[in-house]
Amino acid sequence: MIIRPVFDLILALSALLPHSATPYIALVLVGFAIGILGHLAGSRQLVLAGIVLIFLGAFLFPLATNLTESTPPEVENPR
Repeated sequence: MIIRPVFDLILALSALLPHSATPYIALVLVGFAIGILGHLAGSRQLVLAGIVLIFLGAFLFPLATNLTESTPPEVENPR
């Protein structure tokens, strides 16, 4: 089937994603800046590009990073 090669490709590509939050926050901020510029210029394409960047940085890339980690992140016990 085609699902197995696609899954292997996703796993390989997700290894390239950073594991710190800084790049994702930067991507979201750039998305907001592009979206604001799109609103000011009246360009629907720029607004759409900003929305896509915000979605990628806030949801999709961090989700892909968390789902493909072999070990879950360590959680400290609150006492």
